Amino acid sequence: MELLLNETADAAVREAWRRLADAGLPSQARHRSPTNSPHLTLAACPELTAPIRWELAETAAALPLPVRFAGLIRFERPTSVLAWSLVPDEALTDLHRKVWDAVTSDNRPETLNPFHAPGTWSPHITLGRTRRPGAFAGRRIPGILPPPPLSARLTTLRSFDTETGTLEILHPRP
Repeated sequence: MELLLNETADAAVREAWRRLADAGLPSQARHRSPTNSPHLTLAACPELTAPIRWELAETAAALPLPVRFAGLIRFERPTSVLAWSLVPDEALTDLHRKVWDAVTSDNRPETLNPFHAPGTWSPHITLGRTRRPGAFAGRRIPGILPPPPLSARLTTLRSFDTETGTLEILHPRP
């Protein structure tokens, strides 16, 4: 499950992607899939069943959700990732918990990514990713990137099926 950003924040992330690519660094701008959009990953599951969709529709009713960017962050797990982190305030962590509870309600726990579990999940918007360890270490990244948006809204809950390439927008129940 992913949350998409409002138009202004989306444009700011795409500008960061462009600047990284122009500097010859790993960038999500090089990911040419038509489904590639700046997003916040909440959870991934092997099967999005009807009961999960039902619960997620309730969660989608909380959108749009205002969020704040906290700054630049790097991960080395198992790929090198450069991202803008988001402040994990109460509203965002509550929404994440609801999504996690939905996906765990109808999937075996061992099939889920432990990095998405509450308590270990680190909300962020990926700017660049590579399998090359340390790709972003020791670089003058802050001088290349624009500042992150002062504020943003998470507007759309979607699911992306990595096997079929299908995108599904998860709307609130009427």
